[in-house]
Amino acid sequence: MNSTINWKIWLCAVLVSAPLSFAQAGETGGYLGGSVGTAVIDVSIDDGIPGVPAFDEDDFGWKVFAGYNFGITPVFDLGIEGGYTNLGSPSVDIVGISVSLEPTGWTLFGVVGFDIGPVGVFGKYGYFGWDVEGVIGGFSESIDGSDPAYGAGLRFGLGSLEIRGEYEVFDVEDIDDVSMWSVGLAYRF
Repeated sequence: MNSTINWKIWLCAVLVSAPLSFAQAGETGGYLGGSVGTAVIDVSIDDGIPGVPAFDEDDFGWKVFAGYNFGITPVFDLGIEGGYTNLGSPSVDIVGISVSLEPTGWTLFGVVGFDIGPVGVFGKYGYFGWDVEGVIGGFSESIDGSDPAYGAGLRFGLGSLEIRGEYEVFDVEDIDDVSMWSVGLAYRF
C-alpha cells in the first residue's frame, strides 16, 4: 500500500511540473546569440581539367544572430531570425598558385521549432546575402550575391539561456558546398 501511495505522489508531481517545463519552449519573445564552429567551402575549380584539384577546405567560422519567437502552443513555435556569418578564411595552393577566400554574409530565416520540455529541434529556411573576398595568385577580387540558405538544429533551454547546435547550408550559386556546423548560446528576453 505504501508503494502505491509513493507512485501516485510521483505521478502527480510529474503531471504538475510538466507544464512548467513546457512553458519555456512556447514563450513569445526575442533572443540574441552567437555561435562558433567549422565552415566548409568546396569549389570545383578544375572544370574537368585533369590534374587540377578542387578547392575543398574548412576553417573556423562564427556568427551572431537575433530573432523573435512566436509561441504558437507550449510545444510548437514559429520565428524569424537574422544574423551575420563569417565563414573564415580558407586557403590552399593549387598547382603552385595560392588561393584564399573570405566569405561573409547576412542571413534572414524563418524558423520552425518543436520542443518537449527544455529540449527542442528546429529547422530554418531563408536567404544568405553574401560577399566573398578572393585572392588568387596575388590578384584580389570581390563578388557578392544572395542565395537560399537552410538549416536544422537542436536546442536545450536553461532558464533564459539556450544552448544550440546546428548545421546550416548556404546554397551559393556556382559553389559546390558552403556549410557550417556550429555550437552556441542564445539569451531569451
